[in-house]
Amino acid sequence: MTSTEPTVYEQVGGEPFFISLTAAFYRGVESDPVMRALYPEGDLAPAELRLRLFLEQYWGGPTTYHEMRGHPKLRLRHFPFPIDAEMRNRWLTHMGAALSEQHLPQELEDTLWRYFTMAAISMENVTEGDPMERAFSQTVSDEEKQ
Repeated sequence: MTSTEPTVYEQVGGEPFFISLTAAFYRGVESDPVMRALYPEGDLAPAELRLRLFLEQYWGGPTTYHEMRGHPKLRLRHFPFPIDAEMRNRWLTHMGAALSEQHLPQELEDTLWRYFTMAAISMENVTEGDPMERAFSQTVSDEEKQ
């Protein structure tokens, strides 16, 4: 039995949404010297394209990413880069800002944000203690500040 429920890819508007999201994200990366240093190539366009194609595929769009690059292997592909809690938070800051610029309905924004948070935590490869506990503690601390 097939589902007739639209995919997240369809709900957010397909390719134009992901083009806008990844462009906004990489504008943030471009302005962040610490994040920018992770991208040795002068042009961020190839990285932007890879992220866009991955996200489109992940959320139910075309499988172009797989056709071009094979299985995502996210942790393996990111392993050469030291990703600690600070880098995770920088990534989330830029992705959060990019996501907010898209003005999605709250439910869709929350769905995407949950995934981005989980993915960012799972990319950490330089850790002290439990990354889930640190992320939770940090979130609680941020809420207490408000």
